[in-house]
Amino acid sequence: MTLQVFALLVGAGFAAGLSGTIAGLASLFSYPALLAAGLSPVSANVTNTISLAIGSIGAVHSSREELTGQGRTLLRLAVICASGSAAGAALVLVSPPGVFEKVVPFLVGGASVLILVRRRTSGDENIAAGHRHGWLASAGVFGVSVYSGYFAAAAGVMVFAVLLASMRETLLRTNALKNVLMVVADVVAAAGFALFGPVDWTLVLPLSIGLLAGSWLGPVVARRLPTGVLRIGIALAGVGLAIKLGLDAF
Repeated sequence: MTLQVFALLVGAGFAAGLSGTIAGLASLFSYPALLAAGLSPVSANVTNTISLAIGSIGAVHSSREELTGQGRTLLRLAVICASGSAAGAALVLVSPPGVFEKVVPFLVGGASVLILVRRRTSGDENIAAGHRHGWLASAGVFGVSVYSGYFAAAAGVMVFAVLLASMRETLLRTNALKNVLMVVADVVAAAGFALFGPVDWTLVLPLSIGLLAGSWLGPVVARRLPTGVLRIGIALAGVGLAIKLGLDAF
């Protein structure tokens, strides 16, 4: 590995960690960087997932403030997320590549638009207003987790939209929950890929270094952004990614 490739992956990892914890778009930066480093799509996919599993852990520590009081919800959804991610990772190893490629742009685009829909709350948006957990959140998280285990691009946007639609929490607390669930999904998928997938371990190190730094900084930056600006920025970035994925698929 050359110094230029090492620097490329560290930089892409930092951008991925920052954007992933703020907007759920980590793979927008990390996956293309691995392709540019010479990996095949399948190898880039599994190497990316393992790097995300290692590098995104910083977001959990940095999001402790917003996770306070969400322990029971987190545990329940984490179990569901782990199950879905395991199923998705299995699909990668047994199915031909590109199965989801024509569906994904519509999923990402729809989730991004859904993020713009404001919920009615009885108080200020910065105060938790109670929960509407149930089958909608569970089914949505499971479905997105299957996709995340299969191919992680924009999975954070989709699970963020599901949580916003099915829960009564502030934007920042929902984002923190999303960050942890994505770490769970990545860790479960990474375990399978590490045993059975074509991982390029030499590229995991620089990408993970950048991801650790970016994912730690992401929640700190999110706290300083107005919630309205953050919501619109996440949605627009997701729509842009959906358009790109659609052009690639069709």
